[in-house]
Amino acid sequence: MSCWMPGCPALSMCRGLAALPIACLERAKDLKTRLGILLHKPELGHKTGNSSKLQLGSRRRDSSRDVLEWRESFDQLLKSKSGVNAFHTFLKTEFSEENLDFWLACEDFKKTRSKTKLASKANRIFEEFVQSEAPREVNIDHETREITRKNLSGATSTCFNEAQAKTRTLMEKDSYPRFLKSASYQDMSKQAASRGTSKRSHT
Repeated sequence: MSCWMPGCPALSMCRGLAALPIACLERAKDLKTRLGILLHKPELGHKTGNSSKLQLGSRRRDSSRDVLEWRESFDQLLKSKSGVNAFHTFLKTEFSEENLDFWLACEDFKKTRSKTKLASKANRIFEEFVQSEAPREVNIDHETREITRKNLSGATSTCFNEAQAKTRTLMEKDSYPRFLKSASYQDMSKQAASRGTSKRSHT
């Protein structure tokens, strides 16, 4: 950039730059080069946006597949975290969520490795769900209740197996079929099926 006019801003700028040390000028050139490289790169935000959309689409497809698989078997429902949540919400409407909560507590209990924690957890689960007049008493027969009580004397990871199995069977035979017929599940399955149809029509 050049100018012969006295007092020209460009001339003043050139003189100012000439007075700068060489190291400063070299650094400025280096920064300019780096900026040029960055400006010619694809927009990072745009790239990330596409990635997020793909992940979201994948999650939706997985969710749709899950919802339709819940009706295949009770096991499929229990394997799905979102399925367990949906089933729990349904059980609340029937005031019987304690059955699923007990089953989940037993699953968590089986993962306990510490013998001290095993004993304390076993007593807590028994008092909350199993003993007569428990705050969240599950619907099991007297014999199973007594077997479970005796198991507490030497608590192991299997001490609730019989009570848990009885509760699971009750949910599978009683609550699960009603859940599949419920308006909430029917709506979810229709939406999942329509998403699946839409996906096939675009491929």
